Amino acid sequence: MRLKNRFFWIAANTGFVLDQLTKYWVVQTFNLGETQPLIKGIFHFTYVQNTGAAFSLFSGKVEWLRWLSLLVSVALIALALFSPVLPRWEQWGYGLILSGAIGNGIDRFVLGYVIDFIDFKLINFPVFNLADVFINIGIACLIIASFQKPPSNHRSSR
Repeated sequence: MRLKNRFFWIAANTGFVLDQLTKYWVVQTFNLGETQPLIKGIFHFTYVQNTGAAFSLFSGKVEWLRWLSLLVSVALIALALFSPVLPRWEQWGYGLILSGAIGNGIDRFVLGYVIDFIDFKLINFPVFNLADVFINIGIACLIIASFQKPPSNHRSSR
């Protein structure tokens, strides 16, 4: 038996495992608030706990984000299971979005906050994690997919 939408499952599982492994590494290696420069003043690893949405918006008031993560995850799994085979870019995009939704969703359900650690100091960007990166790459894949010409189902006459 061949797995339908296999690139979706590869992206979802790989992204989820990488996200969880890096968060585990950060929690085991850093104290809360500790920062370690990789390129001083530009790129650091900084361990923070985000109780809000993206960019710490609505900090501490995001009970609904747990359920949104779960809803998005279930919807994407259903899409991969019950839809016809998706174009490759869509499989990668939806799979990466699922990996981020599950990764951050688990943090919210289990811990009550999301573990963030990627810190671009140069532009004073909010600290984020790999789940956030995968969601954004997934969105980029879906944008690319939207520009792909669907295959023609009929032959043009000569």
